[in-house]
Amino acid sequence: MTYLNRRQALGGFAVTFELLATGAFADAVVAKRKLVVVICRGGLDGLSLSPPVGDPDYAGLRGPIAIAPVGAPAGALKLDGTFGLHPALPRVHDLALQGQARIAPAIATPDRERSHFEAQDVLETGAGHVYSTSSGWLNRALEAAGPKVKALSVGPTAPLVLRGKVEAGSWSPGGLAQRDARLPGILQDLYVHDRLLGPALAEGLATEAMARTAMADAAQTNAPPVMQPVSTSASPMQGAAVPAAPKPPGYGDARKIGATLAGFMIQPGGVQVAAVSIDGFDTHANQGAGDGQLAARLAYVDAFFDGLHAGLGPAWNDTVVVMATEFGRTARVNGTRGTDHGTASTALVLGGALKPGGIIGDWPTLRQASLFENRDTAPTLDMRGLFKGVLRDHMGIDRAALDTKVFPDSQNVAPVAGIVT
Repeated sequence: MTYLNRRQALGGFAVTFELLATGAFADAVVAKRKLVVVICRGGLDGLSLSPPVGDPDYAGLRGPIAIAPVGAPAGALKLDGTFGLHPALPRVHDLALQGQARIAPAIATPDRERSHFEAQDVLETGAGHVYSTSSGWLNRALEAAGPKVKALSVGPTAPLVLRGKVEAGSWSPGGLAQRDARLPGILQDLYVHDRLLGPALAEGLATEAMARTAMADAAQTNAPPVMQPVSTSASPMQGAAVPAAPKPPGYGDARKIGATLAGFMIQPGGVQVAAVSIDGFDTHANQGAGDGQLAARLAYVDAFFDGLHAGLGPAWNDTVVVMATEFGRTARVNGTRGTDHGTASTALVLGGALKPGGIIGDWPTLRQASLFENRDTAPTLDMRGLFKGVLRDHMGIDRAALDTKVFPDSQNVAPVAGIVT
């Protein structure tokens, strides 16, 4: 039998304690982190979301829907020498100037059919092929992360990205119906022994109670924002700060939704992961340039992010937001001053936990020879790589689970590094 001397024993205990402490610390750090996934439905035009006004072929391809150059009336908000942001995104631009918003300007899922249904399926399931699984990649990520992570979907129905084995709450903006205050208690008594409906009802009532608290907090957060001076030294995406512009109709509602979601996330025991769906980006006709149809939808997005940022407060520093769409639009304007279904689009990544930097991925340019099938922005980055990078480095999910479970059969798609601090 081998005996340890006192020094060896104490050394062993110290190593064990260090490992346990390090593991507990890592768990505590991840537990503070928050992730919001925003799905823009309809095929958001990446060339207008973040117009490459410095690309010499941009204006000619876009014609009447081209966003004006930086400095022109209704012109792009400068990010760098090539890219700007749509003028309807001033609050996102403020975050970009602080190193808290970046773009992935030529990103796509593996799907190339340009069908809304198929592209949305691949985007939200995270699979390499259409209709190959019925659960969403974000739900499978929750499964890999463990039972302590709570999730919430925002919208009338739970998006596919959050469907699966792990139960998630849901909240549909639009107010809470008045009802008999005795009804929740009656229902709980009725279904207390039902193994399926009992827990589901309890979860729903808990979500509703949380919603009331969050909406009360949001009512205070929804005051008009105060423009703060920003520093351009943190990020390569630099430009001049833009004065506050009059807010478009609907801005307040969208801002309140963002602030209310933030309330869900900062409450004690609140949600850590959220999925949000925003519709209305299928701009086949009359798309508009600096103003018009698409500008109105982007103003809504800007207001939502404004409310989320303000509502999270200090928790914004532990947050990453990823906004993506099922596909982009054609590089050329069509005959009805709109754009048709395309391939690569632009993803937007925001948050206080974001690592400052330039564009994510590579820009293929809009030269004729570089267009995908002579019509679309060519994809240079697989959407799954972006999601993997965020899930690995921000949420602590290991590479093996990402390659096989969260995004099945995706070992050849590497996580994008350097996204979060």
